[in-house]
Amino acid sequence: MYSLARSLLFKMDAEKSHHLALNSLKTAHKLGFAPNVSNQTRPTRLMGLDLPNPVGLAAGLDKNGEYIDALASLGFGFIEVGTITPKPQSGNPQPRLFRVPEHQGIINRMGFNNHGIDAMIRNIRASKYSGILGINIGKNAVTPIENAADDYLICLEKAYPHASYITVNISSPNTKNLRALQGGDELSALLTALKNKQAHLAAAHGRYVPLAVKIAPDLDDQQIADIAHVVIQTEMDGIIATNTTIDKSSLGQHPLANEQGGLSGLPVRQASNRVLQQLAQHIDGKLPIIGVGGIMNGEDAALKLRLGATAVQIYSGLIYAGPQLVRDCLSTCR
Repeated sequence: MYSLARSLLFKMDAEKSHHLALNSLKTAHKLGFAPNVSNQTRPTRLMGLDLPNPVGLAAGLDKNGEYIDALASLGFGFIEVGTITPKPQSGNPQPRLFRVPEHQGIINRMGFNNHGIDAMIRNIRASKYSGILGINIGKNAVTPIENAADDYLICLEKAYPHASYITVNISSPNTKNLRALQGGDELSALLTALKNKQAHLAAAHGRYVPLAVKIAPDLDDQQIADIAHVVIQTEMDGIIATNTTIDKSSLGQHPLANEQGGLSGLPVRQASNRVLQQLAQHIDGKLPIIGVGGIMNGEDAALKLRLGATAVQIYSGLIYAGPQLVRDCLSTCR
């Protein structure tokens, strides 16, 4: 059925078809027609959290937490929503989402378009989902990079009571200068501030919500080593590897190869796995890694676990393979 639906969706504008697909799933779920896949396949411990399986949904698909219940019916072991910012923002001008079917890739320059943290919290409160929920946080585009920590701290405080874990997104290529926060001193200062805030919030709420950081695939060997050192030093709870890549050389002479934005899907798999493998060697089990990037089938997910990930997340693969991808990953990663 998804093959037929995909052929129709791929004839539409990519962003419009994205919303149509999600709204259709939400409607089907409300009417009782959505799949209800058992997610109790491989219990996994991640950042102190008990997952029914290690296959999660990556941030970006449900930016505002509007489709949590419907997405949970697909069998995910955990769901991450966002990226969310303190204030609503429209993101970059359209068109800003492009499919590259010949390479099973997607280019996006969305720019953290979202309704703001307060709207997301209302959506989370309205959902019935009781599983593991991650909230991915970022900074508003108008916030100067030197004040980025302020935005992350606002989101951390507001998201804390509603999240199972919180992800610090410093690796999107679509917010100006954001990736500069991955540098050693900048990263250490940001994560230290967030960890201090986390300690105060844990005391205030009587519960500890883990903090993860999401990094880019466009890192050299020394940058990977430096990041590993900082996340261990600051006692982060987890790390997500990786976000989208700005390297589009794998697209060759394709007309979309010159589009600005991050490339995901199959073209990012090799770079993502390289970062994951090196990161795992540097971290040496001191904190868990969530592997994401280029998972197009169950074996891709299993490989990330073999390379050192504790859990995986999927997104772009869903666009090409549909909900069956979740089942394939669950089956392969038993």
